[in-house]
Amino acid sequence: MHRLGAVWRAVALAAAVVVGGAGCGGPAASSPQPENSPSAAPPPGSATQSDAVPAGRTPSVGVLVSGDSHFCTASVVDSPRGNVIATAAHCTNDFGSGTLEFAPGFTGAAKGSYPYGKWKVRAVQVDDRWTSDQDDSVDYAFLTVDPDAQGRSVQSVVGASTPDWGAGPDQRVTVVGYPLEDHNPQNRPIACTTDVHRDPDLAAMLLMHCGGFWEGTSGSPWLVGYQGPDRLGRIIGVLSGGDTDVESTAVLFDAKARSLYERATQA
Repeated sequence: MHRLGAVWRAVALAAAVVVGGAGCGGPAASSPQPENSPSAAPPPGSATQSDAVPAGRTPSVGVLVSGDSHFCTASVVDSPRGNVIATAAHCTNDFGSGTLEFAPGFTGAAKGSYPYGKWKVRAVQVDDRWTSDQDDSVDYAFLTVDPDAQGRSVQSVVGASTPDWGAGPDQRVTVVGYPLEDHNPQNRPIACTTDVHRDPDLAAMLLMHCGGFWEGTSGSPWLVGYQGPDRLGRIIGVLSGGDTDVESTAVLFDAKARSLYERATQA
């Protein structure tokens, strides 16, 4: 399963967000440009992959961070102010005090490194059905992050994918995510390019078969038309769960997701 485990729910208690509306942001963390250009994820080939491969650094994709711990994957989504990221709704459960941050391009063993800094989350938008019933059909969330100490938006520093609110269920996607250290001691992102289809057991879900998507990859963007970190294509959903590391699901972004996104752009 990719769902947030008990250890990470405990970490989540230390994170600060306002769910469903604008929150109070403190001073934003600095976001320095790295001295060296990041290695790019190779453009996907024509063959369907059965297992994920190392992705190289993809600046717009990173991890959620609370203190010295990271959990779940998130990514920057194009927005008017360049300050919106997408992840799975279950990655935001139980957040209520402390600090939650987004670390794009995160990498490295143990505590890892933050080549683009950490960006403080100001507000979280999740569907009311997730809040009340944890309805899997709305397991997506849009988070608003503060500018860095130089006043820059996260999108202006690392780029963003374009949200697609009307994609069909049969797609070829590239999924980029961060398994936790048990299966990824160097904290490097992985990627898989493969064909996905509607889950026969869950009508609202897309189903992917590709090995390596362990806990920590929840929230990973499902990208159509991905050609590398500078040509990200369209994001049609985020990884929400799966029974094994081989089977993963995502809810297609739709009008409900767009409504949350629009709230995030105003938070």
